[in-house]
Amino acid sequence: MHRPRVLLLVTAAFAIVVTASIALTAQAPQRAPVKPLVDADNKRMNPEQGLVSTTVFGDPSKPGIYVIRNRFAPGITSRPHFHDQDRFVTVIKGTWWTDDGDVFRPDKMVPIKEGGFMYHPANFHHYDGAKDEEVVVQIMGMGPVKTVQTEVDANGNPVRPKPPGAN
Repeated sequence: MHRPRVLLLVTAAFAIVVTASIALTAQAPQRAPVKPLVDADNKRMNPEQGLVSTTVFGDPSKPGIYVIRNRFAPGITSRPHFHDQDRFVTVIKGTWWTDDGDVFRPDKMVPIKEGGFMYHPANFHHYDGAKDEEVVVQIMGMGPVKTVQTEVDANGNPVRPKPPGAN
């Protein structure tokens, strides 16, 4: 006796769910198809362009994922610093050298060979760069990210960057 009534209620509930799903789907904004980003010719980081850094994807100064590539000429390194967000670094070309801390000690830097990977946790004090060959690294992270210079001398006194052209 209750069976027809239960069947009627189940059928009505099913019809409501299907109708609501169709209505919500019809109201959802349609996104244009996303084209994949392909840089098969590595045009974003040709040495002849004189670039030292280029953004491959996203924007490190804005919220969201970003990918950048940094090129270090032979003998060029950063000075001690940290980033306020995690960063994931892959060596694309050459041997990249790195060390941690706030005192710049290039003789203590350790090599990360081509294809190698390094995780820089947020607030990890470090410096990095190239020794005797050109190096290209690819860095991924979530923006916005800030870089803070932290270099001190062996006595713990802050080292101020020299202005351009100063000896």
